[in-house]
Amino acid sequence: MVKYYTADELRLHNCADDLWVSAFDNVYNLTGLVAENRGPLATPLIEAAGTSITHWFDAKTKDVKTFMDPVRQIVMPYTPQGRFIHVPPPDPRDKTPSVDLPWWKDSKFVIGKLTSRTRMIKVVNMVTRVEDVITICAEETIADIRERYLEYNAHSLSYTWKAVLRDEFVVLDMAKTLEENGIPDESDTFVDLNMDYDFYIPTLHIYFNDDLSEA
Repeated sequence: MVKYYTADELRLHNCADDLWVSAFDNVYNLTGLVAENRGPLATPLIEAAGTSITHWFDAKTKDVKTFMDPVRQIVMPYTPQGRFIHVPPPDPRDKTPSVDLPWWKDSKFVIGKLTSRTRMIKVVNMVTRVEDVITICAEETIADIRERYLEYNAHSLSYTWKAVLRDEFVVLDMAKTLEENGIPDESDTFVDLNMDYDFYIPTLHIYFNDDLSEA
């Protein structure tokens, strides 16, 4: 199952001891890599922590961008931000060990995907009548949204999730996204009409079941 993250979540991991970056929508956790390779080669990654570094790579090859060295007339890695971990050295006499699989091609560093679009939803607890507005990723299923909602309600696994569709309360398919459940994203339309966000934020209603989960 693919885990999706928002740009705001990516930005939270913005230091050497907690370092995430994204490239071509893949989200990489490079905390361990940087810890094992402290030094000048780690600096560009630390400085870019919490951001997208897609522009460091070629869109076709998904490898580090290159350029033709005008002096030596050979193709070299293009790293204006500074050479970083696993980029080969420009001088062949440099004894930096080479790697067979650089981190940007190694799936073990990929922890998920950066969402293409976020949505806001309102979750109404029909027992307590508490309302929470949360930001979710458009690609997330209702089950994924429920996982996010655990931050607000530790017992949310013990609720049935419903929404008003075609003028009646319908139990949502937990394996489908909001869109797949018939809840389209109409925010752009309502924003264009200068309407208040309450009109275009969909509301999900949760109903308590008997099998109370552990907090």
